[in-house]
Amino acid sequence: MSDFYIDPVMYTTRPSGEGRLQKEIRVYDLLEKLQIPFIRLDHDVTPTIEACHDIDKLLAINICKNLFLCNSQKTKFYLLLMPGDKKFKTAELGRQINSPRLSFAPAEYMEEHLDITPGSVSVLGLMNDRNNRVELLVDEDVLKEEYFGCHPCINTSSLKLKTSDLTDKILPFIHHTITAVKLQ
Repeated sequence: MSDFYIDPVMYTTRPSGEGRLQKEIRVYDLLEKLQIPFIRLDHDVTPTIEACHDIDKLLAINICKNLFLCNSQKTKFYLLLMPGDKKFKTAELGRQINSPRLSFAPAEYMEEHLDITPGSVSVLGLMNDRNNRVELLVDEDVLKEEYFGCHPCINTSSLKLKTSDLTDKILPFIHHTITAVKLQ
């Protein structure tokens, strides 16, 4: 196990609002409204994908990278979900979505469009993208899994959700669609 703290209790309920940010509470409000079950683990800050490995073992899911990207003009924004064991190759993805010269988007755009900060990137941040400025890209291998993991817009908790709940309930409710990609 890593040297950061993971609460060994797996919760199936929202946390009390005490000490939680509003953006995290909004995630639990959404999950309750859509009647989506989840498993939650609380832990210290997980700033990197490597720090998430122990959490994913406890949740019995395959680790998933969440990358916030943009084109060179910073006019198109993308949220990419991909398996944690795959290497991200910008040229490969850029060819598939017809957007050359992709790069990681600056933090201010992440906060503006998704109300999240670096290290907390999550598909659930799309609930804050009311103007649909961010296109969701999901590697086909993620879509094949029964479950996936993500943060509730803050990197001190992790959630295990059914992939079908994301595709069939959450995304339609928040008016986002998936563009499936195939990364090597």
